[in-house]
Amino acid sequence: MFDVFLYPVSAILWFWHKVFGAVSSPDSGVAWVLSIVFLVFTLRLLLVKPALSALRAGRRMQALAPQMRQIKEKYGKDRQRMAKEIQKLHAESGSSPLGGCLPALIQLPVFLSLYWVLRDFTPGARSNHIFDHAGVESFLNADLFGAKLGNWLSQPASELAAFGTDHVHMIAVGVPLMLIASLATFFSMRSGLARQTATAPEAAGITKLMMYLAPVGMLVSGSFFPVPIGVLLYFLATNVWTLGQQHFLTKVVDREEAVRRATVE
Repeated sequence: MFDVFLYPVSAILWFWHKVFGAVSSPDSGVAWVLSIVFLVFTLRLLLVKPALSALRAGRRMQALAPQMRQIKEKYGKDRQRMAKEIQKLHAESGSSPLGGCLPALIQLPVFLSLYWVLRDFTPGARSNHIFDHAGVESFLNADLFGAKLGNWLSQPASELAAFGTDHVHMIAVGVPLMLIASLATFFSMRSGLARQTATAPEAAGITKLMMYLAPVGMLVSGSFFPVPIGVLLYFLATNVWTLGQQHFLTKVVDREEAVRRATVE
């Protein structure tokens, strides 16, 4: 199903591996780590426009929040009339209740494809989309401070030893990656909580709960499930990017709104 995305994502990873492999050894952990990070950054950069569209849509919904509350208070007992009035409000304002969802749906297949490309570097695999067998072996043999990129923390010691690593190195590298990625997730969700409380207070409680559950879930999955170090790097890179992107795009939309208000006045 995702092949239409998996091959382009794999090709971007292949490109960056060629670039960084030319600077250092193609089989080095440095080349592969930088390739994963720049793969994430490349894809996230391509998806900045839909992310900006989603943020703008969220701001429009926030501006309509007082009117939405009035409609719900006035027609709360008449669901059909309430839906009609809400639809009319969206038509008059040029907004859409799906405006913030559609960009996210566009991004989702790309994020899943990125994850699966990294997960498909498995022992015994003859290829991984663009990568041939030699490319798969290169990834599996690469390490970051002694932790192999294709192995995971909960693997049996005998399997780790067969790849030339152990639990000490895997924990020393994997735990900091998970902690930083979890903190980035927490802060990015917390920064959006205040605005969601104003826009959709009924959903703010769920977001607040997820703000704590998502980082904990990342720590648990990385510790007890087969999540390779390479995938933890992906989580780290994408969550740090999300935190920075959210801060940057929020400033962009804030400036747009300031200019719009100044023009009206």
